[in-house]
Amino acid sequence: MAEILAENLSGKAVMGSDGAELGMLYNITMDIESGRLVDLLIEPDESLGDTRFDVDDAGRLHVPVGRVQAVKDHMIIQR
Repeated sequence: MAEILAENLSGKAVMGSDGAELGMLYNITMDIESGRLVDLLIEPDESLGDTRFDVDDAGRLHVPVGRVQAVKDHMIIQR
């Protein structure tokens, strides 16, 4: 995957590989010891049903970074 600046990802729409709109990227978590990116934090779309992803206390989806398939106009993640 080509390099992308984090500032260009904030607020980007996130879609599933099945075409479902999941929401907007809120933030990305990182493992401090290894520097490895861990999860995308996504503000879910209001009409989104069960996603099978972990949800935090604020209602944000935690999607493993390894599920990212493409980043263009939208981020596409494997569902």
